[in-house]
Amino acid sequence: MKIAVTSASGKLGTAIIEQLINKIGKENIVGIARTPNKAAHLAIEVRQGDYNNREDFNTALKNIDVVLLISGMDAPQKRIQQHRNIIEAAKANNVEKIVYTSIIGAEKGTAFSPIVQSNRQTEQDIQNSGLQWAIGRNGIYIEPDLDYIETYKKEGAISNCAGDGKCAYTSRIELAFAYAKMLLEDNHHGKIYNLAGEAISQEQLARLINQVYHTNLIYKPMSISAYEQERKAALGAFLGTVIAGIYEGIQMGANDIPSDFETAADRAHKSIFQIISEYKSEKNN
Repeated sequence: MKIAVTSASGKLGTAIIEQLINKIGKENIVGIARTPNKAAHLAIEVRQGDYNNREDFNTALKNIDVVLLISGMDAPQKRIQQHRNIIEAAKANNVEKIVYTSIIGAEKGTAFSPIVQSNRQTEQDIQNSGLQWAIGRNGIYIEPDLDYIETYKKEGAISNCAGDGKCAYTSRIELAFAYAKMLLEDNHHGKIYNLAGEAISQEQLARLINQVYHTNLIYKPMSISAYEQERKAALGAFLGTVIAGIYEGIQMGANDIPSDFETAADRAHKSIFQIISEYKSEKNN
């Protein structure tokens, strides 16, 4: 079986490829990247693949049995067509199965909702493709919070607009473990899984970080509008609006969902305490 992974140079793509290498060997995996030399560190075959270019994927998916489609990072309306380029190329190349990395989130009512809606449209497109399929809806990655730890320390707090809402966090490494199973095993065909851990509040997140990092962080809630302005100033209009929309969704309860991780991965999701501890240990090595 030959498996292709799109966005191979990204953090999630890299993590999934590393899991697959351990399970089936480098010779059975093809990475696809817009800039192939950015995936050279993986030491596998890497093919050119720009989501905007259907022709790239007509070539990149030759002799591929299963493709992992990692959701694009573009504006919502652009994503739908980008993903269709890959789905259509997969059909033209007689690919047997598509596995798609979708997302958990509020389908209406937040600035993040258009992105969630575009992902739902791709889910529909894949289900209507005539190919075998499996879909994961990813929880929010914990890594960006942990990458931000020095800023949190300076400010003494985690500040956002999630309020008392709970969020079922995950990590790229946990997701990679589940997606490797979904790619390799037939029992996931036709399934949509929520891939996340136990839902926790921002206060709980602060306490867990304090336990691992010996910090004294508190959680400081902000209004949605204030948080959006702060994130736009830090990250620019598009990304700032999206991030504020994600946390607004958490406040609404959109990320407090039951997880299907154990069904997908055949093991329980690691605790957030364990993930934070492993992240810190990895960074210190």
